[in-house]
Amino acid sequence: MPAFIALLFFSCRSRTKPENTEDKSSALRVEILNADRAFSALSEQKGLRTAFMEFIDNDGVLLRPGTPPLTGGNAMDFITQSNDSSFTMTWEPKRAIIASSGDLGYTYGVYAVRPRSTDSVIYGSYVTIWKKQANGKWKFVLQSGNEGVE
Repeated sequence: MPAFIALLFFSCRSRTKPENTEDKSSALRVEILNADRAFSALSEQKGLRTAFMEFIDNDGVLLRPGTPPLTGGNAMDFITQSNDSSFTMTWEPKRAIIASSGDLGYTYGVYAVRPRSTDSVIYGSYVTIWKKQANGKWKFVLQSGNEGVE
């Protein structure tokens, strides 16, 4: 009889449904796209330097033409020394991909630089790798772009 009770007990236990990883991934993609759009909006409102300082991770890396990778403090020094008063830069992410761990992801899209002295616009493409911080905020750990997109 004890085997029957054990069988009854284990067969009647409710099983929890596995977490819907697709829904979680979709929500994280929305989060990272929103972070990228907020990054662009801050650049437009307060300047590129302010936006980069707000959204860079302490160990963030910048890949820029003509320089070796700028990491951590060197990246922050590069940002603080940049003069962003002669242009406005904005961008729009086209897609976000999230790692299965849920704490890393990347966005890519197209940016536009608008010099204040002319009506011309310089377009380019970019990729940003994001890391979710302990407080839930997304900051970038690697950012790179290139000119030449129409």
